[in-house]
Amino acid sequence: MAYFFMRLVPPRPTFPHDGTGEEMAAMKRHAEYWHQNAQAGSAVVVGPVFEGEGAWGMAVVSVEDEEAAKVLADADPIIRSGFGFRFEILPMPSIILRPSAAGNA
Repeated sequence: MAYFFMRLVPPRPTFPHDGTGEEMAAMKRHAEYWHQNAQAGSAVVVGPVFEGEGAWGMAVVSVEDEEAAKVLADADPIIRSGFGFRFEILPMPSIILRPSAAGNA
């Protein structure tokens, strides 16, 4: 297994504070999708990061390879929504987990 950092880049720097109803509905499906991936074991940690006037999303995933990380990204409802979100996928050659988290990853 390999680890990847995935940064979800929103369509504009002020998102989610100015999110439309449709965008926020897609974000709800996005959150449900990542909850499922966490339960399945591929998502180690997922969440929003507030920066400046907006936010971006992050996930650390444990998958077979970069192609598998791309498959996770492409299947995300927020990507499939066509609202202009995109993922940056970066390899993590090693990670350090606290012992209680390591048993769940």
